[in-house]
Amino acid sequence: MILKAFREKSDQKFIDKLLSSKNTAISDKKIESVGVIIDASEFSDAEVFKNFFHDLGIQLPKIKVIVFVDDVKKTERLWGNYFTKKDFGWRGKVKHAELQSFLNTEFDALLGFYKNEAIELKMVTALSKANFKIGLSGVDDRLFDFILDVGINDFEIFKVELKKYLTILKKI
Repeated sequence: MILKAFREKSDQKFIDKLLSSKNTAISDKKIESVGVIIDASEFSDAEVFKNFFHDLGIQLPKIKVIVFVDDVKKTERLWGNYFTKKDFGWRGKVKHAELQSFLNTEFDALLGFYKNEAIELKMVTALSKANFKIGLSGVDDRLFDFILDVGINDFEIFKVELKKYLTILKKI
């Protein structure tokens, strides 16, 4: 129990260090590739993101979705990419090859569609090499470049708002 608390504190320090050295330069180019991080306990339909971004003109091979699963027993019903708490070592060391590949991809935009304060979700968002990070309010504001104040269950409102602001910012 003490080791767990020590590790969480160590991981939070690692995230704080990453965010303090964050590069704030955002490119003006249009979004051609998107990464999406979702929490399976809050929202589990990854296909709606693929369909939404495809409707915005982003090609399907350039849309990657990764799902955080808190309970390893729930992974058997998931398809595709997912990660758990056990995929991280000390000081942000990633042990999962598919997660490392996701993190190394330089997406034009990264969408963090979660409100959970799990350290692993924060770590994936902070470690991502994405150029423009979009998130929901209620999570550490330092993680994202653009924040929408929309609930997890209001996906239709989220789609309308995101499309509106991406159009205003000339990202789509």
